Amino acid sequence: MREVLQFQPIYQERVWGGRRLESYFGRELPPGPPIGESWEIVDRAEAQSVVRGGAFNGATLRSMIKRHGADMMGPNWPESRPFPLLVKWLDCSERLSLQVHPPKEAATALGGEPKTENWYVAHSAPGASLFVGLKRGVTREAFTKALADGNAEGCVNKVSVVAGDSILVRSGQVHAIDAGNLILEIQENSDTTYRLHDWGRTGLDGKPRKLHVEESLRSILWDEGPPDLVRAAPTSGTIASCEKFSIRRVVMERGESLRFEGRAQPRILSVAAGAVSAASGAAPAKPLALGENVLVPWAADAVFTATGPSIVLVTEDFT
Repeated sequence: MREVLQFQPIYQERVWGGRRLESYFGRELPPGPPIGESWEIVDRAEAQSVVRGGAFNGATLRSMIKRHGADMMGPNWPESRPFPLLVKWLDCSERLSLQVHPPKEAATALGGEPKTENWYVAHSAPGASLFVGLKRGVTREAFTKALADGNAEGCVNKVSVVAGDSILVRSGQVHAIDAGNLILEIQENSDTTYRLHDWGRTGLDGKPRKLHVEESLRSILWDEGPPDLVRAAPTSGTIASCEKFSIRRVVMERGESLRFEGRAQPRILSVAAGAVSAASGAAPAKPLALGENVLVPWAADAVFTATGPSIVLVTEDFT
């Protein structure tokens, strides 16, 4: 296997979503309810990425790992093990719920999955913010009371953001995304979310969405303060590093190239600004537009060349 893999996006209806995946990326969205998420790379029982174009067009990510696991992920990857990350775009036209993902021990006890995730802000409306982590000194007792009184927002660290900012949200940290943000989320392969507060709104069915207060309180890491925001910068560098993955921001001028040698590790490349072309193996170079997320298999040599000023994110160290 020598080619870079593109996938068909899987669009998800969300009450807080909108149509910016269409207007910002030039994609065609299904008509009807608001689209809040585009699952770009996913290997789960309920959702499977399907290869778009190339020699493996139409194949699912699961079948690719099962049949070509050594070339895809490396020689020691078990064919039954799912792809470890989930990559998605979030169109947050309204504020998301105040929520938490369980850390490993709590997830095991509650029957869920841990989920550490990184948010990269591709576009942000003026004044938009992120809520990540409890303010220092907030106790379980104080937060529980604030939640009951409708004042939980005052206990959570809030930071204003602009395009290019990034933040790592670990399992066990309370968080919410403010309205007006378009975010690339790179996360552990999990879909467990416990809602603490939903700002009084109703779901797409007109009914209040379910809250998970007890599960959330059991999942919060009370002694862990808010994480640092990585501010946008005109230079390349690491923007996230944790035990599950790392992410590099690579700033490229027109004509500059980024090369990956095969047989090192699989990688994900995300076009966060501008556009690039991708060349791998004997296949002709293919254009990758703004918003594209591709998988570079373990065995593939690949060259990405900027067709104008561009920013790509390289996710690695996940195997």
